[in-house]
Amino acid sequence: MKAIKVLLVDDEKLVVDGLKIILETYEDITVVGTAHNGEEALKECRKSSPDVVLMDIRMPKSDGVMGTKLIKKEFKDIKILILTTFNDVQYIHEALKYGASGYILKDSDYDLIYEGIKACMKGNVVINPEVASKIISENVEYSQKSSIDKIKKSYDLSEKEISIIKEVANGFSNKEIGEKLYLTEGTIKNNISAILSKLELRDRTQLTIFAFKNNIVT
Repeated sequence: MKAIKVLLVDDEKLVVDGLKIILETYEDITVVGTAHNGEEALKECRKSSPDVVLMDIRMPKSDGVMGTKLIKKEFKDIKILILTTFNDVQYIHEALKYGASGYILKDSDYDLIYEGIKACMKGNVVINPEVASKIISENVEYSQKSSIDKIKKSYDLSEKEISIIKEVANGFSNKEIGEKLYLTEGTIKNNISAILSKLELRDRTQLTIFAFKNNIVT
């Protein structure tokens, strides 16, 4: 089994050292490098080609938002998970906009961080529903929620497509959604592609934000 290559980015050495020690106890995780800000993270990505960047959102010189923007511009396939606190909502939305695969609260236990890394590698969005709700309520653009019926009509979405959007926003993989809705994994993948096209969205992260924004999932 190929190990997931992880880059750790945090300006606090104790945090980086602690994460490195814990994550390397998992057989399928390899920490390939560390950095202390977003600019250093980009340089390290060029050097060590990580699969996942686990990055703090608040750092001097170049924070996690800028780091996400820089890395995703050059390396579209690298997954980025943001380490954050409940009070960082103004930063979280920006990081997701630039292509982060989700975020994990800093006080999460290590198994949850590990599962988040695994989930984003599968293409899932890693989002804490409580924090997502706070993002929406504190951002004017994201606070104007519409009824599901209105959304269905506006974007020509079927009931099945609404159900799929809900499951994507809840963090389930195509396979898991297929099992829940009694559809094949390929059918789910095709449906998600069609949904993204209808909504003019780029990826599952944007679709998840859309779901919370429009009260499709809470």
